[in-house]
Amino acid sequence: MEYFIHIGIVFFIYAILAVSLNLVVGYTGLLSLAHAAFFGIGAYATAILLTKYNINFFVSAGVGMGLAGMASLFIGIVLSKFKDDYYALASLGFNVIVCSFFINLDSITGGVIGIPGIKKPSFFGLEIHSNFAYLILALVFFVIIFLVSRFIVQSSFGRALRAIRDDENALAVFGYKVLNFKLVIFVISAMMAAIAGSLFASYITYIDPSIFTITESVFILTIIILGGLSSLRGSLLGALFLILLPEYLRILGLPNDTAAQVRQIIYGLALIFLMLYRPKGLVGEYEMK
Repeated sequence: MEYFIHIGIVFFIYAILAVSLNLVVGYTGLLSLAHAAFFGIGAYATAILLTKYNINFFVSAGVGMGLAGMASLFIGIVLSKFKDDYYALASLGFNVIVCSFFINLDSITGGVIGIPGIKKPSFFGLEIHSNFAYLILALVFFVIIFLVSRFIVQSSFGRALRAIRDDENALAVFGYKVLNFKLVIFVISAMMAAIAGSLFASYITYIDPSIFTITESVFILTIIILGGLSSLRGSLLGALFLILLPEYLRILGLPNDTAAQVRQIIYGLALIFLMLYRPKGLVGEYEMK
């Protein structure tokens, strides 16, 4: 039972990451490879405040959201100068810079060693010790973020985002401040990713820079491409498939090193076949060009 609860917690964390990234990539058409950086900012903010200053989890998660929001606003303005492939490369560069900070600010972040002994959340003085209670907490955060995301995509703001994706020049002709829309959704997405980072850090109780590299950003992007761009439901399907896949390989009895390599091969093959035969993903509404 504990095994399935663990899978459920990890699924909700990555579902939050996938849903939030889909708002930027699927609904707005901005190919961002910086999501793991915001994931890491939330995780490190929570880990540092919990371990060094004994600040409540929910307060530290809020601080992580704020830091991710400020970082995303700054990098969003910089990224607005780029288009298409250059946008992706610039966002990738930001992810690399953030990881370098995690590594080199060792007096704060612990450097390559990371931060161990991260405390579990406490609610009204009661610490969440059991994984089942943590599953409920992760579920609550996921439901809130999913409902907020659905409200966004169904609102006039969401329709403007899809118009930007399809033809931002046409939207600008009608007087819309395209840059403002891009910045707002980028900041919202980053703050959601920071929440996932806070949950991850407190659940695993240990983080290090290797978790938040460009590989992780590509993995999150793979989730939404597999499940379907511009589809919140697709984000959930993609997260479910890619979270369960390594567990299935482990059940087959493959050694950890072999299982990791097989998993990467399957990811690559899945993306190739999807691009060839179903470029919109499993249930997507938008085809990445």
